[in-house]
Amino acid sequence: MARYTGSVCRLCRREGLKLFLKGARCYTKKCAFERRPSPPGQHGVRRRKMGDFGIQLREKQKMRRVYAVLERQFQNYFEDAESRPGVTGENLLRSLETRLDNVVYRMGFATSRSQARQLVGHGHFAVNSVATNVASYKLKLGDRVEVREARRDREPFKLAKETLRAHQPPEWLSIEPARLAGTILSMPRRDQMPPDLNEQLVVEYYSR
Repeated sequence: MARYTGSVCRLCRREGLKLFLKGARCYTKKCAFERRPSPPGQHGVRRRKMGDFGIQLREKQKMRRVYAVLERQFQNYFEDAESRPGVTGENLLRSLETRLDNVVYRMGFATSRSQARQLVGHGHFAVNSVATNVASYKLKLGDRVEVREARRDREPFKLAKETLRAHQPPEWLSIEPARLAGTILSMPRRDQMPPDLNEQLVVEYYSR
C-alpha cells in the first residue's frame, strides 16, 4: 500500500503546528518544529491572505496527516460518514479514531501512529483473539485488542509494559498493562476526540 515516505517534520511546518508524528521526540528540544517553525520552501516571500477554501483545505490536510491517511482513503471515510445517521463531521472523526493503528497508539502500545501502524502491519496484535495486521481495521464497541502472546517478549512491548502503568488512555478505552491488552468501552463522543481538529471545515471543503 502507498504511504508518505518524506520528512514528517516538514508536514508539521507546513501546517504551522505540531502534529506529533514522531512520538516522544516531538516533546523534546530535538523537535524540528521547535527549531524551525517556518513553512518549508522559499522563505521571506510574502504570502497572500488565505481565503475560505484555503482554510478548509488546510484543515482537511491537517486531519488527514494526523491520522496518516492517503487522499482517496480519507475521501472514502468522508463519504461513509456522510451516508450514516448523525453529524457527518463527528462520524468522520469517530471512524478515524477507531482505526486499529490509532487505538494501539491511544492505548499506549506505541509512541506515535506511524509506529503503531508498523507494529500492526508486522502482525504483533490480535483483535478478539484473532491476529490482525490491517492498520485501518475498524474496531467496534467491546472489541479487545492485545499483543499476541508469542510477541510479548519483543523490545517495544517490554518498554510498553513499563510506560503503560502511568499511561492515561481516553475515557472510551481501558487498558490492562500486565496483559498488554485493552478494550473499547464505548464509541468516542466529540468531547473525547481531539479538540484541535475542526471537522466542520472538512465537511465544508467536501460540500463546496
